[in-house]
Amino acid sequence: MNRTKGVTGPQGFRAAGIAAGIKESGALDLTLVVNDGPSDSAAGVFTTNKVKAAPVLWSQQVVQSHRLTAVVLNSGGANACTGPEGFQDTHATAEKVAEVLGTGAVDVAVCSTGLIGERLPMDKVLAGVETAAKELDSSVEAGLRAATGVMTTDSRPKQSWKASEQGWSVGGFVKGAGMLAPNLATMLSVITTDAKISGEQLDKALRLATSRTFDRLDVDGGTSTNDTVLVLASGASGVEPSFDDFTALLTEVAGDLVKQLQGDAEGVTKEISITVKQAASEAEAVLVGRTVAEDNLVKTALFGSDPNWGRIAMALGRADAEIDPDVLQIIINGVSLYRNGTRDRDRSEADLSGRDVEIVIDLNVGDAEATVLTTDLSHDYVEENSAYSS
Repeated sequence: MNRTKGVTGPQGFRAAGIAAGIKESGALDLTLVVNDGPSDSAAGVFTTNKVKAAPVLWSQQVVQSHRLTAVVLNSGGANACTGPEGFQDTHATAEKVAEVLGTGAVDVAVCSTGLIGERLPMDKVLAGVETAAKELDSSVEAGLRAATGVMTTDSRPKQSWKASEQGWSVGGFVKGAGMLAPNLATMLSVITTDAKISGEQLDKALRLATSRTFDRLDVDGGTSTNDTVLVLASGASGVEPSFDDFTALLTEVAGDLVKQLQGDAEGVTKEISITVKQAASEAEAVLVGRTVAEDNLVKTALFGSDPNWGRIAMALGRADAEIDPDVLQIIINGVSLYRNGTRDRDRSEADLSGRDVEIVIDLNVGDAEATVLTTDLSHDYVEENSAYSS
């Protein structure tokens, strides 16, 4: 996996990241990604939150055709809960991109991230689109600037790229550090590929990939208003891979992006994986994993490097899943601490001094398995989020 390349890694794509002045800090805050073809297949998945931001509502509409020429993204403002005026701002942004690229607004997706409830400074956004269009480039540096332009509380840009043995590749970037939960996150991601694939197949592959990657990260239980993952296919490699081969590589790149989200989550000091084994169904395995991942008592114990398996038992026991405490086992960093209704080895044997924590919950009631990723709940997380809007 190559993390020095992103959306410009695959052939047929140009990108730009510029400082439009949306952020008072003067940091990069507007990104443009353009598909030069020859194909313009596209697909997207979006937040399940009922309170959806204007750009989500717009992009959901335009991607229904499974075609996109460009994606424009801004940080510094979510354009969520801004009423009809906010939707008009999104439409105007897409119209501006279409004007400078010579395409139609229905071929342009729009994404925003930042503080909820404020209108965007549209004079700066529209002027920024013109500037970004002039700086479009297919270089590695342009891809990195694009990944940087979407950052909010992220400490670093996050991108990934991998080539297949057949000569086609998948690349992408993602942003997100807080309000991360299943059903995506306060998280924007653009993924590109130069494989030849139809829009319908791309949509199917994306849903399979995100169900096992983006939907398995749960930092704080907060499902955002702006979650968006878009994938664009240029077909520029001339190679048409099998559906399974394409889905596998897409899932691999998406999984790498998700690991980077986990490692840069707000206030993170522990990167935690929760694997639920021998569940009655995969859905129940995910549900148990999520329940433990979102439990504040579990998260604070792990922040303190305390292998308190009792809190894990408490949390999983309230999940709406088939659970029998008499056959249950809880393992932390390779040490079995609870088995068959009572404690097993002494908790002091489980070493949590490092950054990585692996929790295995063996339900022993079926044959399904799933892994959910999460982080601890630290002082820095509380401090950062208490001051987010100030």
